[in-house]
Amino acid sequence: MARVGVLALQGDVEAHAAALARAGAAAVPVRSEKDLDGCDALILPGGESTTISKGLERLALYEPLRAFAAAGHPVLGTCAGAILMARAVLNHPVPSLGLVDVVAVRNAYGTQVDSFAAPVDPGAAAGLEGLRCIFIRAPGLRDPGPGVEVLARVDGEPVLLRQGQRLVSTFHPELTADTRVHRMLLEMAAG
Repeated sequence: MARVGVLALQGDVEAHAAALARAGAAAVPVRSEKDLDGCDALILPGGESTTISKGLERLALYEPLRAFAAAGHPVLGTCAGAILMARAVLNHPVPSLGLVDVVAVRNAYGTQVDSFAAPVDPGAAAGLEGLRCIFIRAPGLRDPGPGVEVLARVDGEPVLLRQGQRLVSTFHPELTADTRVHRMLLEMAAG
């Protein structure tokens, strides 16, 4: 059974753990560098990106997370996690890990009251057709670099991107019963 670390500083940790269990993997809470030992993949969950980035700084986790990704382990960042994985952050920037060649725009879809759900546009990557996306204070993803593949869009805007072994999602795949995004991470971990 795959062991997937879930950064457990703040955010959707339990929902990701439940989604991983439904997809056939074990979730491992990550609060320190040592917690990454034995993990096959990692999820940076949604939550509040400022709070999470301060926790990463306080616990000296920026470099261990970069090293985990550099070692070829798959990493999925959802919502705030996508912000933290971007090469740059706009709209009240926070320090990022620079793992994906994209610019994240914080709260691009509005505030909490502007939350919504929508299906992906036709033309999504194979296997993602009809995926329902839940957006909560979601970031926008702009200026993807040449090595970044747009896997899905909603209303023409990129919402799920892949660069090598790294995935970023502006929506919350853990808040539905659909495990396709989590299974994609597990397939990447399996090689």
